[in-house]
Order: sequence, then C-alpha cells, then structure tokens
Amino acid sequence: MNPIERVFLTLANAFPLWVLVGAALALWQPATALWFQPGWIPLFLGIIMLSMGLTLDFQDFKRVIQIPKSILLGVGLQYIIMPALGYGLSKAFHLPADYMIGLVLVACCPGGTASNVVCFIARTNVALSVSLTTFSTLLAVLLTPVLATLLIESLSIDLLGTALQVNTLGLLLNTLKIVVLPVLLGVLLNHYFHQGVKKINAYTPLLAVLSIVFIVDYILAAKKTAILETGFPLLTAILILHTLGFLLGYLLSRSLKFREKDAQTVSIEVGMQNSGLATELARSNFPGYALATVPGAISALTHCILGSIVAGLCRIKNRRTG
Repeated sequence: MNPIERVFLTLANAFPLWVLVGAALALWQPATALWFQPGWIPLFLGIIMLSMGLTLDFQDFKRVIQIPKSILLGVGLQYIIMPALGYGLSKAFHLPADYMIGLVLVACCPGGTASNVVCFIARTNVALSVSLTTFSTLLAVLLTPVLATLLIESLSIDLLGTALQVNTLGLLLNTLKIVVLPVLLGVLLNHYFHQGVKKINAYTPLLAVLSIVFIVDYILAAKKTAILETGFPLLTAILILHTLGFLLGYLLSRSLKFREKDAQTVSIEVGMQNSGLATELARSNFPGYALATVPGAISALTHCILGSIVAGLCRIKNRRTG
C-alpha cells in the first residue's frame, strides 16, 4: 500500500469524526450543507452500495448461500431485534406519524457499510461483517418493504386511530434500485476487471463515507427547526434503539455460543443500520410526511458515535484477551 492509499484509508476510518463535525456544522450553519440537493440522495446511496460491491466477488455470495450458522443467526437477529425495538419505541414515545414512519424504516433496514468500517477499527471479524452486510442487504429487497408495511400500518392504527396506506411495491422497487443494482454492478466490475478495481479499492471507502456525511448533513440542515423544536423524544428513542441493538446483538450472540469476536461483529451489525436507505425510502415513498426523513439522519449520526465507542471498547477487550 502506497502512502497516498494509506492516507485515504486513514481518512475513511475516521468517519465518526466526519459525521460528527459535519452534523455540528449543518446545525450551526445550515448553508454549509444546503448546497446538496435532495434528488441526489439516490445517486449518493448508489455510490455507497457500489463501493461495497467493488469489494465483493461471486465467491463471497457462494459462501453466503452456504449459510454458515453465524451468518444465518446474525442476520436473523438483525431483522428481529431492530424491527421489534422500532415498533416498541414508537409506541412508548407516542411519536407523531412522520417520526414513526422514519424510525420504523430505520429499524427495518439492513446493516450499512459503516458497520464494516467499525468492525475493521474494532479488529473484530471483518469477513463476517461483510458477509452479514451483504446477506442482509440482499434480503432487504423483500424484508424491508414487508416489515415496514406491517409495522407502519399497525402502529398508525394504534397511534393515529387510522391505518396509513403504505405502497409496499414502491418500497420494494426503490430498495431494488438503490441497493441491489449498484451492488451487482460492483460485483461484476470486480469480477471482470479485478486488477483495475484493486487499484481504486483504497479510495472508494472514503467516497462512501463522504456520501453518508453529505446525506446526513443535508437532512439535518434542511430540517433544523423541526429537529430543535420537537426532536428530543425522537432523539431519545433513536439513542435507545441503537444502544439496545448493540447490547442485545452481543448478549444474544454470546448466549448462542458465538465466539467473542463474532459476537462483537454481530453486535455492531445489529446496532448500525443503513440509515441513508431509510432516509431515501421515506423521502420517495412518503411525500406527504416531510419530516419522515429526519429519523434516518439522526440515526446515522447516533450509530456512528456509538459505533466508534463500541469499536474502542472491543479493541481494549481484544487486546487484553489476545
């Protein structure tokens, strides 16, 4: 690895810092983030997914299809724990419709690529992290729309007294377009142009990190007033959502006899969702609920901060245990 590649990877690994600094700037001086256009969100999400696809080959999917116990149980925990928590917290905090929609979408989304970076920093099982992210992302095409529809319609009856009509097919098609197609393109490029892809793989993680930062900062800046006025219950719910995701992911994995580093990996995967995807699904499928994008932005900021804390704790524990 040459010095320039090392600098790019170091900058990418500092992603919690970029998210935190960017968010602070967006709330302090919204003009620093409002250059970004909402119509660019699908493009930048595509860049994030493409970056992940460029690190994968068909052999990775073959390993996933064989379904090792750790991948099956890890993804199962992710799609059970987080949706259940999102549902429970929406009811407990009696969130308004916009925030309820956004929180449920976050909870039903797959693991994000940021979790792979955190696992690398934490020195856990990076291969397992990438496999879990890949498998949960593929399952998201079906599970995210279906789970989100069921939970949003059920919650809207309880909280609003009437059922919100969710366009499940629209959610499914958007998830397919934003997630699967860029990942597939990345895999194909890596397979047929592997030597060329190897030359840029050191640079794409930073591009993915910056894409996340731009999306999060824009939402925070655009919705600043609403966040400051009514955001405390939402912020609390999101903080609890991700904190419990990390804790339960780890404890349940250990109770299922996962090795320590594998349990840490599952904890990070469960605690960190693809919040950017949740933001775009809220924007494109719930146009009548303008604040539904806010939970995704706050979620990205929250789980990045928590993820960096978890990474530090994991590194300390792994250093002690060898």
